[in-house]
Amino acid sequence: MSRITLIEPSSATGHVGEQLGQIRSAFGVVPNMFKAVANSPAALASMWGSFGALGGGRIGPKLGEQIAVAVADRNNCNYCLAAHTGLGRKASATAEEMAEAQAGRSTDPRTAAALRFALKIVEHRAELETADVDSLRSAGFDDEEIVEIVAHVALNLFTNYVNVALDVPVDFPSVKLTGAAG
Repeated sequence: MSRITLIEPSSATGHVGEQLGQIRSAFGVVPNMFKAVANSPAALASMWGSFGALGGGRIGPKLGEQIAVAVADRNNCNYCLAAHTGLGRKASATAEEMAEAQAGRSTDPRTAAALRFALKIVEHRAELETADVDSLRSAGFDDEEIVEIVAHVALNLFTNYVNVALDVPVDFPSVKLTGAAG
């Protein structure tokens, strides 16, 4: 049971009601995470806006979802692991690719480099070395894409913390946490 009220879209008004309507259009339903965040119009605008902006970014939705499951597993976020595993499948990732990403791995060298970098950000609270950024460049990422990877990590930390701290009920098909990414 959630530690805070989940805002029902039917009772939401104003900008929150509009945004929950956009979220319903995007997902077919309003996921519980957004219902929890809707308690703060500013937080909802920030989260929904970030999803929209990064969804149209250069690294692409598949890699974005792979980063999300790696970060979710590292942060023990059942909610985000379940949601982003499904979204990754919709973004053309195979079940095996998503399971590997959850563990921080990929057979694709470029994806593997991005996942290592993302997890190092989480594990070291962003205290990285120049060599960490250089490894992304060696894997073919440019500065725009590197910043996007950092932005994906930051957004996923936000969503992980909301879901774990507030005990938001998972409303996506469950995926088992492994802790392998840690």
